[in-house]
Amino acid sequence: MWWMMGEAGGHYCSKKTDDICGGVCSQEPGRFFSFSRLCCALRGVDMRTYIFLLVIVPTCVLAGYVHGQKISYFLRPLWESPPKPFHDIPHYYHENASMETLCKLHGWGVREYPRRVYDAVLFSNELDILAVRWRELFPYITQFVLLESNTTFTGLPKPLVFAAHRDEFKFIESRLTYGTVGGRFVKGQNPFYEEAYQRVALDQLLRIAGITDDDLLLMSDVDEIPSRHTINLLRWCDEVPKILHLRLKNYLYSFEFLVDNKSWRASVHRYETGKTRYAHYRQSDEILADAGWHCSFCFRRISEFIFKMKAYSHNDRVRFGHFLNPKRVQRVICKGADLFDMLPEEYTFKEIIGKMGPIPHSFSAVHLPSYLLENADKYRFLLPGNCIRDSE
Repeated sequence: MWWMMGEAGGHYCSKKTDDICGGVCSQEPGRFFSFSRLCCALRGVDMRTYIFLLVIVPTCVLAGYVHGQKISYFLRPLWESPPKPFHDIPHYYHENASMETLCKLHGWGVREYPRRVYDAVLFSNELDILAVRWRELFPYITQFVLLESNTTFTGLPKPLVFAAHRDEFKFIESRLTYGTVGGRFVKGQNPFYEEAYQRVALDQLLRIAGITDDDLLLMSDVDEIPSRHTINLLRWCDEVPKILHLRLKNYLYSFEFLVDNKSWRASVHRYETGKTRYAHYRQSDEILADAGWHCSFCFRRISEFIFKMKAYSHNDRVRFGHFLNPKRVQRVICKGADLFDMLPEEYTFKEIIGKMGPIPHSFSAVHLPSYLLENADKYRFLLPGNCIRDSE
């Protein structure tokens, strides 16, 4: 028996436990019983085990809490295979080459007249990058279609930013179809449901804009900007694929930080009534190389960075409150590091390791949107060597 009633004083004690625990007894039965069990449980445990239990285990738990997302991203190649490769179509272009020559080089015929082109976007608050986009595409777009909601994908209320700044875009007013939609986000719902709802609403707005069969429809986010010569090529060439993804140079924060050439979600569709649906995922295996630029988180103000971090569909990446600290955000931008302290989303260990750490600085401003260079003073924050952002 591990314990017995003392003969005097009525206290609980145990000779065996007394020996193990240095003769410590208690006048309080409950306390002594718990203490004696603990002593016996730890009997024979050496110092290394104590260190493991009291130092290493808590440290591992804390590291898992703080860096769990990093660990899961690093181990991604163990359980997820890379997607099926695209069929890359070489992209030929020179400003002095005829359209007939360019279409022939791509294996396409040339049309007698160009197709109409519709550019449709969901808009949140990206005024600067929207101006760069529309100026780049302006010569070749039949109708600009923009849908704006009074909430973010995550349900945060927001003003109708474009409506308040519509006068700044008078140059496309005669070709603009603008619509608004009320957010329907429900707390606890996946933000991608709200995003999908708004894309369905954009389908309806396109029909109002007058899109018809065989018109070209450009599906891309505001910050995914096809080059104007790419759109001109596709509107003049015959026999282009019905759905063609566009491979864009992938930048972060500005055109100083070139991540890779793997942005692929932008796509151009030959519209089919009742079949074409506005979407932002992979819809074909065909992709046209070097077709433009994707400038993600390319904002003028720190407040815009913080708003997007809380507002877009991946807001779960804001794991800690200090991620939204303005001073931290500014440091991360100038360093070319990740705002969410995440590892690259790649499918092989080689690619993950190769992209770990800050993005190397690029000092090339060659082959960027012409409007950006023509208005360099206004958009200097998007050019190399200008990482400091406005605080408000």
